[in-house]
Amino acid sequence: MPQTHNEPWQYALHIPHDARAVTVCRRTVRLILTMHGLIRLTDVAELLATELVSNAVCHTKGPAALRLHWRDGVLRIGAWDADPEPPPPPASAYALDAEAGRGLDLVRACADDWGWHPQRHGGDLGKHVWCDLGAA
Repeated sequence: MPQTHNEPWQYALHIPHDARAVTVCRRTVRLILTMHGLIRLTDVAELLATELVSNAVCHTKGPAALRLHWRDGVLRIGAWDADPEPPPPPASAYALDAEAGRGLDLVRACADDWGWHPQRHGGDLGKHVWCDLGAA
């Protein structure tokens, strides 16, 4: 099994505005974490990446990107999209039996920290929604 190195690393996967990109991102997260010896983080990281990328694909109209960054025992998972508007509101604004709208609540519940900020990507304005997972 590969060993985790203390050296920082990062990956970015630019994705089209296509619902199939969510599956590609989820499988890419598993592969990257497995290759870096972080198998114990894969299930939660896949869930978090899926929620972030799903929001980027479902709530915006342009391209998106998945970003993974490892440093000092913390995995940062982020999704950039071309819409500079804030992420959707918390699930408390949705009915309890709603089938959608609770993705960021999952992120809040499963991640050690999360947030968002406006960001320029290439020549485009957009936002970066991120969450952190500690290795401990």
